[in-house]
Order: sequence, then C-alpha cells, then structure tokens
Amino acid sequence: MTNASSPSGLPDSASPSLPDDAAHPPAGAPEPLAHEPLAHGLRTRHLTMMGLGSAIGAGLFLGSGVGIATAGPAVLVSYAVAGLLVILVMRMLAEMASAVPSSGSFSVYAETALGRWAGFTLGWLYWFTLIMVLGAEITGVAQIVTGWAPGVPQWAVALVFVTAFAVVNLWGVKHFGEFEFWFALVKVAAIVVFLAIGVLLVLGWLPGTDPVGTTNIFGDPASLAGFAPNGLPGIAAGLLVVVFAFGGIEIVTIAAAEAREPQKAIVSATRSIVWRILFFYVGAVAIMALVLPWDSPELLSGPFVAVLDLAGLPGAARVMEVVVVVALLSAFNANVYGTSRMAFSLAGRGDGHRALTRVSPTGVPWVAVLLSVLFGLVSVGLNWLLPDQVLGILLNAVGSALLVIWVFIAVSQLRLRPRLEAAAGGAEKMTLRMWAYPWLTWATLAGLAGLVVLMAFDDVARVQLASTVGLVAVIVAIYGVRSWVRGRRSA
Repeated sequence: MTNASSPSGLPDSASPSLPDDAAHPPAGAPEPLAHEPLAHGLRTRHLTMMGLGSAIGAGLFLGSGVGIATAGPAVLVSYAVAGLLVILVMRMLAEMASAVPSSGSFSVYAETALGRWAGFTLGWLYWFTLIMVLGAEITGVAQIVTGWAPGVPQWAVALVFVTAFAVVNLWGVKHFGEFEFWFALVKVAAIVVFLAIGVLLVLGWLPGTDPVGTTNIFGDPASLAGFAPNGLPGIAAGLLVVVFAFGGIEIVTIAAAEAREPQKAIVSATRSIVWRILFFYVGAVAIMALVLPWDSPELLSGPFVAVLDLAGLPGAARVMEVVVVVALLSAFNANVYGTSRMAFSLAGRGDGHRALTRVSPTGVPWVAVLLSVLFGLVSVGLNWLLPDQVLGILLNAVGSALLVIWVFIAVSQLRLRPRLEAAAGGAEKMTLRMWAYPWLTWATLAGLAGLVVLMAFDDVARVQLASTVGLVAVIVAIYGVRSWVRGRRSA
C-alpha cells in the first residue's frame, strides 16, 4: 500500500489533492514510511504495556484526589466522559496507524490530510510538550528520592537518572521496550493490588473493618446532593481536571513503526489498552469515593495512601512513594522515546535539522535521543531556577496542548478515511476502522469543542488555553517565516 509519490504511503488519487509542499517532500527526505531505517524490535506486549504505562502516572496516583475534591463522587461521570473521548480519539488514530505505521504518527497524518504546515505544527508542539513534561517528571523523582536521602542534592539525582535513561534509549529499541515493559508492569500490578484491597475494604472482609456501604457516594438517598455536591458545574470542572490524565496513550502509535509486525501490533494493543486504562482509573477512583468522604483532606495529600491506611497496612506511604517514583521514571523513559522519534520523523520530512535523521547501527536515532535528553536537562534547570516565572508560563502553554493534538487527529481521520478505504480496496478490507464513520468523528469533534468552551469559562483553564493558543501561533509563525526564507533562497 506504500506509494513512493506520497510521504504517507497513501495514493493521492483517492483524496483531495494536497498542497505541493505536503505532496512532495524536500530533497534529502527519507524513503516512504515503510522504509524508515529504524529497528523493528518491539513486540505487541511491549506496545500494550507502553501505552498502559504512559497513561498511568502521577495523574492517577496523586491527581485523582483533586478530581474527587472538585466534583465529589460525581467525578466518576467526569472520568467516564473523558475516557469515552479518549477511546474515540485513539480509535481514529489506530485506524490511520494500522494502515500507515510511522514514527511521526499523527504529525504525518496531519501533514497528509491538511498540508505540511499542520504536520510541522503538530510535530513540534508534541515535541515541546513532552520536553517540558520530561523536566517536571524528573524533578518530581528527584524531590522524592532526596527525601529518602536528604544529603544528596536534587541535581545529582536528576543527572543520574537522566544519564541512565539516555543509555537505555540509546541501547536499542528492543532493550528499551523490555525495560519499559517491566516498569509499566510494576505500576499495573500496584493498581491491581490496590483494587483488590479496596474491594475487600468496601465489603468489610479485612480484619477489623465493616462494610462501608454507599453513604460516601450517595449521601441522602432522596437527593443527588451527596453524589454531586457541586452540581453540574462541579462535574464540568472535574472533567477539566481529569481529561488530560489519559494523555500518553498516543505513544503506542509512534512505537508501532518499530514493531515487528506493525499492523497486527497496533490493532492488538489499541483494542485493549483504552478499556484497561478506563477500568483502572474508574475502578481506583470508585474505591476512593466509597471509603472516604469527598471533602476529606487526605484525598488531596495522597488518595492511595489514605485508602491503604484505612485498610490497616503499615508502610503504605513509603510503598506508594516507590510506586510513584517508578511511575514517573517509566513515563520519563517513554517520553524520551516519543520525543526522539517525533524529531527524527520531522527531520526526515525536511522540518528539522538533517543531523536528527542519523541512526546508529542498532537502529536508534541517536542524535534525536541526545537532543531530547539535553533539553530535558534544560527543563529541569528551569524547574529549579524559575519555578514561578518562565517555567510556569511554559507549563501553562503545554497544559492544553493535548487538546490541540486530539482535534488534529480527528480532522485528519475525517479527511483520510476515503483514501484509506481506496488503498485497502474497500472499507471492509481495512485492518481497523473507526466506528460509525463519519458520525462518531463529528461527535468527538463536538465533544472536544465543548471542552474548549468549558476551559474558556474556567479561570485556571482559560490561562492554559490562551497560552497554548499562543504557543501554536508561534510554531505556525516559525513555519511561515521558514517557508518564506526557503522560497527566497530558491528564487
């Protein structure tokens, strides 16, 4: 299905024509996507665990209590709505990735569907977002570890971990996948154990406990005041708190390009990941809401620890600290991978320095990996030096970047679906299809538009939304200036 005339491998005759700069990559661009010179050492189990591990992080272990405090037990509705949106977006992305695996993933699909400006904007927006996240993650790890060993400076802890994960990413994709598999497995196992203990606690089957009932969730059975103490506004605010917690699953479609059987791997992984993540999030939050009052201060300080303390388990706080450190390191490891592959793909399409396309004998884009690690260290430095100044502005700018990425994914799928059908010889022959096309795609876009409206009326979210719009505008402007300069040189 690969077509050398298109950077996406899709036949141009099956869709509206692309702008010239999107349909014809510049000199020096790589071969079509199927020929990317990367290793193919990832297995389906690696992709599945990578997706689970990327989405299950500090947002669940530490941030879930904030959602409950914002919406009350009705945050379960917020999680269900957010989870449904993510499931639909991932289905669209998986449809495109299963047809055309690419290390540039949604950036490549946006370029093919909307033009080169879209691929440039989305790719560098994603790269910048993850770079900022890298700094926040490794800073969080350093703060926890130095709490265990107060004499060790935070910069030393950060440097050790950054160096270690640079080695893991440079070693080879097979070793990276294996390492990430076991790291993610620790997080998944911790949640499974938590759910098991939580169910026993709810049923009163642990020594010295009684069944908790549903009082904390429903309160007075005659009204919904207990379930939704802050009403619909609380549910909406809770949605803004939890919706971005699901971010990270998209890395599966980036990694699919390096799987041994990309099409089969992406189909198998995405069919199970989103449902498992939704189960883990909703299940864990349901346990918390059942055993603790929604306004309990323990939910903000550490919801998992609070539940385990009620179960009478000694050392729960230290165990959860270890799990959070593993969760942050796993996400850091995966994000170094994601940023390096996106930079490699952008450079291969002429939207980054050619040096970023250099690949080691083991099939790793080593320059792109080192660049991501370097900027990750710069982000760590900003985190320590200017926590309330430059860093605050930058983190606000990436706060809602995921929303932009989801919108571009939906629009890209809407436009590329006819081409995918033509390339496969009919919709029934496609490896994986979005449900109820195009109606569910339009419904998803409407849901994402609703999120934008909610953010516009929320004081904190409005600042993030405006900052993200500003960041996107800067990236588009850079693309415009760059294209103008290239045009002048060509002339």
